[in-house]
Amino acid sequence: MTAIDEIKARLDIVDIVSHSVELRKAGKSFSGFCPFHHNTRTPAFAVFPDTGTWRCFGECNEGGDIFSFVMKKEGWDFPTALRELANQAGVELKPLTPQEQERYDEYDRLRELLEAAVTFFRHQLRNTPAGETPLAYLHGRGLSDETIEAFGVGYAPDSWEAATEHFKARGYSEADLIAAGLVSERESGGVYDRFRGRIVLPIRDERGRMCGFGARTLDPEGLPKYLNSPQTEVFDKGKILFGLDRARKAIRAADQVVIVEGYMGVLAPHQHGYTNVIATMGTALTEDHLRLVKRFTRRIVLAMDSDAAGIKATLRGLEVARQTLDREGEIMFDARGLLRHEARLNADIRVSTLPPGMDPDDVVNRDPAEWEKIIAAARPIVTHVMETLAADRDLDDPKAKIEVAAQVLPLIEDAPSPIERDTYRQQLARMLRVDERSLLGMRGARTTPRRGYPPRSPSAAPSSRIIPSSPLDAIHIRETHLLGVLLRRPDLIYHIDRQLQEDGLNRINHQDFQHTDHQVLFRLIQDSLHQGESEPLHFILNHLPETMMPLADAILARTEQVDPQGKDVLEDVLRALLLLRSTGVSQQLDHLRYLQETAQEQGDYLQETAQEQGDVRAREFSHTMVRYVSLLSRLHRAKNRYTNHSLTN
Repeated sequence: MTAIDEIKARLDIVDIVSHSVELRKAGKSFSGFCPFHHNTRTPAFAVFPDTGTWRCFGECNEGGDIFSFVMKKEGWDFPTALRELANQAGVELKPLTPQEQERYDEYDRLRELLEAAVTFFRHQLRNTPAGETPLAYLHGRGLSDETIEAFGVGYAPDSWEAATEHFKARGYSEADLIAAGLVSERESGGVYDRFRGRIVLPIRDERGRMCGFGARTLDPEGLPKYLNSPQTEVFDKGKILFGLDRARKAIRAADQVVIVEGYMGVLAPHQHGYTNVIATMGTALTEDHLRLVKRFTRRIVLAMDSDAAGIKATLRGLEVARQTLDREGEIMFDARGLLRHEARLNADIRVSTLPPGMDPDDVVNRDPAEWEKIIAAARPIVTHVMETLAADRDLDDPKAKIEVAAQVLPLIEDAPSPIERDTYRQQLARMLRVDERSLLGMRGARTTPRRGYPPRSPSAAPSSRIIPSSPLDAIHIRETHLLGVLLRRPDLIYHIDRQLQEDGLNRINHQDFQHTDHQVLFRLIQDSLHQGESEPLHFILNHLPETMMPLADAILARTEQVDPQGKDVLEDVLRALLLLRSTGVSQQLDHLRYLQETAQEQGDYLQETAQEQGDVRAREFSHTMVRYVSLLSRLHRAKNRYTNHSLTN
């Protein structure tokens, strides 16, 4: 997640706008008087919390996101708005120093070395006598040769220096091998192979770039059972999820991700077609992991083994620390931490428990349909803990009831929604067979705001907080798709404009993008067409603010499969643009209709005032409605011409 996305996720646009605009609830949106021009008659200013955007339907006829609002309100440029909102959101902006830039330049060499290591380990598994035993073990776990090959599984020979000597002979230094995490340093000097006598699995980031390795011992008594690469410039196990590079499309398609423990728990489900499965690597599930996953879905299922997700986890006060390195294979279940993550990220996190003594590959290999049932039966975090705690208790014993209630009630109080809290208390009361009022008496007063939910401004109507502008909402997806193609081929703007003019529509411009960072990037794409000093993409990247480099990188990565020279690419980007425009116009029409209906109920000032007093603003309001309806009709006619492709659907 970029700093810009993180700021949008942490700040509520309704809260920000409420500081200078008195807002009132208007259906799914909020309305008020525009702060950018004089107006006391018509509340033509709208805020849409579900998309994190705003628009003025009156004199301004402008709109955008949280950044564009503060830029217009305070007269700031984008870098200033970024710094101020980052400070407000508690997001640290780190411009690259020359030393950091130099380190980033070394990343490619590290990744090349790691890719070479993949080839080395695969050769050891497939083409050496020492690889026969680990290959037989993999086959015994039910893995096919195709799956082993697809994941690049290899074998590290049981030697202290086989890998070291191999890579030294190919020009790599000990410093390179240390930086890549392939060797460890001896206290007496020199290095030795980190992975020895282990099955080795390449670990890649969500874009498929090599980061490190995970290695499983073949010795039943060997410790640790799993050994990861150490922390390096390109590997941080608290921020990387195994298999995400292969699962991205399936996660989006299913709108669900299943997170398991350990690498082997990923391979077998993928082999059986359950390709939305990924794994943590010997750590508790972190907020960085969840923010990464939330780019693809908000529906998260944790498939925990019966020990890690069971009573042992709850006996530590539901606040379980991350395990130390010598216990990498054991991941504890932190219910309270997950609830906080769920609230902050507006996610839906559920828990499923595997049969005792079974791993995901055991379940899938025995009966793939059983895996589906287990995942479908995943329960909310609080329900899971509640039922797990009660599983082996005598609930006829009043003391046992008190113990269970004492551990579950703090979790219930951490749930963000009052409806959830009431529902869970009712469930707990039924399970314990007690009156719900007795649980309310145990609850204890809460004196601080619920974490992840900043207090709403008094001027805004009370409502459930909606995290604005998810990176995966439809508008954001279409905007990034459009920009990703234009970054690679800016001249498409000319062709787009020609087609739009044929349909009687305005040329593409920065106002077609709701997100301010996307507006800044589009302006740079336009500027790249009017200069001759360098290639357009180089010009854009050279003139892009450092804080926006992760954005450009993410957009290019998201559209890397699109051929910008393809014969159908023009129709594809036109469809994306027209969908953006029609979505925006439909949203604006819905808001205008709501305001009109409300006004009629309160005295029909939009029509009555215009007829009796000649109110110009009321007539303009009605004319705006007509103009938007006409524009929407033209957009739909144009959009219907480009229905051959669904990349941006």
